[in-house]
Amino acid sequence: MLQSSKTPVPFQSNRRFSVLEILQFIVLASLILYFGKTLFIPLSFSLLIGFILYPICKWMETKGINKGIAIVISILGVTLLVGAVLYLLFAQFSEFLQEWQSLRTKLTETIHQLSLFISERFDISLEKQTEFINNTLNNSGSQAFSIVRNTAYSLSESAFFLIMIPVFSALILFHRQMLSNALYELFPPERKNTIHEILVETIHEYYNFIKGMLVVYLIVGLLNSIGLWIIGVPNPFLFGFIASILTFIPYVGIMISSLLPIAVSWITYNSIWYPLAVIAVFSIVQALEAYIIFPFAVGSRLKINTLVIIIVVIVGGIIWGAAGMILFIPFISIIKLIADRTPSLKMLSVLLGDGEQKKTTK
Repeated sequence: MLQSSKTPVPFQSNRRFSVLEILQFIVLASLILYFGKTLFIPLSFSLLIGFILYPICKWMETKGINKGIAIVISILGVTLLVGAVLYLLFAQFSEFLQEWQSLRTKLTETIHQLSLFISERFDISLEKQTEFINNTLNNSGSQAFSIVRNTAYSLSESAFFLIMIPVFSALILFHRQMLSNALYELFPPERKNTIHEILVETIHEYYNFIKGMLVVYLIVGLLNSIGLWIIGVPNPFLFGFIASILTFIPYVGIMISSLLPIAVSWITYNSIWYPLAVIAVFSIVQALEAYIIFPFAVGSRLKINTLVIIIVVIVGGIIWGAAGMILFIPFISIIKLIADRTPSLKMLSVLLGDGEQKKTTK
C-alpha cells in the first residue's frame, strides 16, 4: 500500500471560515444525512468495508489474482464473518427457546407470588390486579398496529442494507481508480498530492478504527465475564464473550445474548434476584462501553479527544440511530485529516485533536 509523506502538505487557502458559516454547513450536512440515510447508511458501510479490504485486494492482485476474483474472495470473507455472528445470534436464541418451558413455569410462579405480595402488603385484591392488567392491555392494543408496522419497516430496511452493502462494496473496490481520479479532478492539480495523502491516511484511520473496536470487544467481553462470574452464573466467560461479540449488532445483539444467561441463572438458583443481577451487569457494562470504553479506545487510536468522540456518538445516534453511532467516528477522523491540512480550519483541527497535535502548517 502506498505510504504518505512524513510532512503533510496543507491546503493553501487564505480565507477564514466564520463560526456562522461552519454552523450553517453542519446544519445543512445533518439535514442531508438524515433525509438521505436510506442511501447513505449502506453506502457508508460499503465505503468502510472497501477501505478495509483494499489492502487485501491489492495484495492478491500483486500475486497475479484477477481483480474481480480478488474482490469476490474479499467480500465473501466478510460475508462469512457476518454470517458467523448471525449464527451465534440465532444459536443463542435457539438455546433460550429450549429453556422456555422451565422458564415459563418459573415466570408464572413468580407473577403469582408477586400478586399475593401486592395483595397482602397494599391491600389490593387479585380481582383488581387482574382488572388493571386487562385495562392496560386493552389500552395498549391500539398501539399494536404501529409497533408491527415499525418492526416490519425496520426488518425490510435491514434486509435492504444486507443486500446492498456487499454490492456497493464490490463496485467501490472495482471502480476505485475511477473514483480516485474523479476526486482529484475536483481540486486544482497542485493539490493532487495532498488529496492522495488524505486518501492513504484515511485507509490507515479506518484500520485504526477497526483495531480500536477489537480492543472494545475484548474489554467488554472481560467485564461481562467477570460480572457473571461474581454473580455465579455457569460458564461466565462463554456468555460474556458471546454477548460482547453480538454487540456488533446494536440493541438486538445484547438483548438476545442476555436471554440465555438470564434463563440459566433463574433456573439454577430459583430466585428472581439472579436474573436481575445479570441484567444489571450487562446494563452497567453497556453504559461503560458506550460512554467510556468506546470513546477512549477508539479515540486514542484515531488521535481524537474523548469529549468529541462522545458528542459524535450521540449525534450519530440522533441522525442515523445505531448505525450512526458506529459510522460517525471514522467520519470525524476524515474531517480531522482535512482540517489538519487546511489553515482556514485550524480552529476545528485543534478542537478535534487529542492535545498532542503536531504542527502541520508553517
